[in-house]
Amino acid sequence: MRDSMVLMKGKSGWRRLRTLAVSTGILSLMVAHPVLAQERLMNTLTVTGRGTEMVTTTLAQVRLGVEARGSTANEVQQEVARRSNSVVALLKSRNVERLETTGINLSPTYRYDNGNQTLTGYAGSNIVSFRVATEKAGTLLDEAVAAGASRIDGVSFVASDAAIAAAQKNALRAATQDAQAQADVVLSALGLTRKEVVNIQVNQAFAPPPRPVFSAQAADMAVAKAPTPVIGGDQQVEASVTLQIRY
Repeated sequence: MRDSMVLMKGKSGWRRLRTLAVSTGILSLMVAHPVLAQERLMNTLTVTGRGTEMVTTTLAQVRLGVEARGSTANEVQQEVARRSNSVVALLKSRNVERLETTGINLSPTYRYDNGNQTLTGYAGSNIVSFRVATEKAGTLLDEAVAAGASRIDGVSFVASDAAIAAAQKNALRAATQDAQAQADVVLSALGLTRKEVVNIQVNQAFAPPPRPVFSAQAADMAVAKAPTPVIGGDQQVEASVTLQIRY
């Protein structure tokens, strides 16, 4: 009976020793892991690569409108509305894209004599914007003037959404390759070797807004005998990628 009790105590003691050994191993791992993580963060290089992609523009972004002057606000408003309806009807018949009103204005006009302000009438305008295929823009501008447009605020050129999306992917790819190439140059000069990427940040992948390249008063266009020439160009898409690379 006594021997059996000693054996049980021995087994119990063994269990305690084994538990202690396992606990000590866990504690050692808990202490070691933060050090390893810190070393991984210390031995890293951060580089930013940039990529650009040129895409051919196929659409003209146009801003045009009508403006009128008169002695009363009601007179001006009615004239602007009449001519605006005519221009909008023309644009809809030509199936332009993204047609929208971008500005409506009606305000009094004054004459100043020796510091005295005298009401002379009212001025009003209605501005719309739209997109149309570049090769159709010149003829459509002439038709819009004939329909009643009296101002063209600007024409800029953009690529289609699908073309820009494809260019963004190419620009991101180029930016990533540029970042890797930069890291290789720096590490090679230091006698080090690039290992895995531990962090990736995509900073930018966008197409800058197009700049207006054409504007005119309707009076200037009315004297033109040939269709107004409108020629597009290329649009630049930019991307930026930052990599954190372990070495």
